Amino acid sequence: MAQSNARITPVLLSGGTGTRLWPLSREAYPKQLLPLASDKTMLQETARRVADRAEFNAPLVIANAEHRFVIAEQLRGLGIDDATIVLEPAGRNTAPAAAVAALLALEDDPAATVLLMPADHVVRDPAAFLAAVRQGAAAAAAGQLVLFGLKPTAPATGYGYIHVGEALPACPGAHSVAGFREKPDAATAESYLASGDYLWNSGIFLLPAKVFLDDLARLAPDVLAQARAAVTDAKRDMDFLRLEDEAFRASPSISIDYAVMEKTDKATVVPADCGWADVGSWSALWEIGVRDKADNLMVGDVVAEEAQGCYLRGEGQLVAALGVEDLVVVATPDVVLVTRRDRDQDVKKLVERLKKDGHEAATQTPRVHRPWGYYQSLHMGERFQVKRITVRPGAKLSLQKHYHRAEHWVVVNGTALVTRDDDQVLLRENESIFLPLGCVHRLENPGKVPLNLIEVQSGPYLGEDDIVRYEDVYARVDNAIEAAKGA
Repeated sequence: MAQSNARITPVLLSGGTGTRLWPLSREAYPKQLLPLASDKTMLQETARRVADRAEFNAPLVIANAEHRFVIAEQLRGLGIDDATIVLEPAGRNTAPAAAVAALLALEDDPAATVLLMPADHVVRDPAAFLAAVRQGAAAAAAGQLVLFGLKPTAPATGYGYIHVGEALPACPGAHSVAGFREKPDAATAESYLASGDYLWNSGIFLLPAKVFLDDLARLAPDVLAQARAAVTDAKRDMDFLRLEDEAFRASPSISIDYAVMEKTDKATVVPADCGWADVGSWSALWEIGVRDKADNLMVGDVVAEEAQGCYLRGEGQLVAALGVEDLVVVATPDVVLVTRRDRDQDVKKLVERLKKDGHEAATQTPRVHRPWGYYQSLHMGERFQVKRITVRPGAKLSLQKHYHRAEHWVVVNGTALVTRDDDQVLLRENESIFLPLGCVHRLENPGKVPLNLIEVQSGPYLGEDDIVRYEDVYARVDNAIEAAKGA
């Protein structure tokens, strides 16, 4: 599948929030950005599968604007510095994202084919996945809209199913689609499994861009019109492409399946036996993980006695389990989740309730990520707060001041270059500096290793919106929007 023939542009769909994997996955830092199934994040694993430039063009990533710097950093960690990161003003499901990807791919190649992949899936056999893509490429070249189906291993009720039709003689390995079936009840899922005529819908598509857009124009014209307007008026923001806000928000929120695949006469399915898993719940992680003799999967700081069939995870807290069965226990620094394994699909109900109650833990993590690194509140009391701040090598915070708080910085390790009004001070391990209320200041890491420091804030108001930003290398210039997001 040489690039000159295939013209395949991989598209990583990274707009999801992964609510069912709360509390580890939250809107502020969703599951695709986490290393849940390997030592790499799921976004990184998805990008690695299509990193061979002999077969694939540089990737497009369709993402939430809030995650842009983390995504760029994770891709750079793989040596991928040629990706186009496209920022959605709001989530509008997969059809608008696919339309945007197809339009952008056609700008570079009038014969473009796009490979749409959710960035939060696990594929345990990348070679088999690529073999399926190569089979699908022949059907896509013949003008078919290809999706990949997985042989069911259980009567799952949480997946959509594809009814497999007749084989396509001109496209070896490909079949027509006889129909789509949404998440069935248990009895129906059992019948699908027994028949052998149904595959799980992976949500991965291989689409000749022009053919897809032609069908979209016929079947969901509003989606295409708004996507085209959003791309036409998109703006470059550093290394990112920001879709035009109003046009994209005006698009219907609809999936590719509903908008096109269930209506087109070009739907084609290629079976793929690649160890695929839609990591949409804690039980799904339990299923694909390596379990002990008692069927427990334990991650992090965990101890278990007489436990059976449990998923136990300690992220910053010790999890101790005794005499329990079939539970999910996930402990983060600010939340402990306990549920039966067969109820983990309902975790989203907890998140919805927490959102309704205005609980910050519903969407925010204790560690708050910024383009320069991250910070984490360690303790808060009356008129004071203690934070840990970590700054990446070569990164710097904005030049700023506060109206209501003073700050004291103590370097734990690394080197800090501190601007304080008209002075610059170089601090090393165990050295500190006081920043009085109202002074104009900046923190930089001029070194080659991460800078870690402790910040002690004091004052009558310690909110993250107490910031006036004078200069920022990350182009966060709109104080009205960015002030509430902190440094």
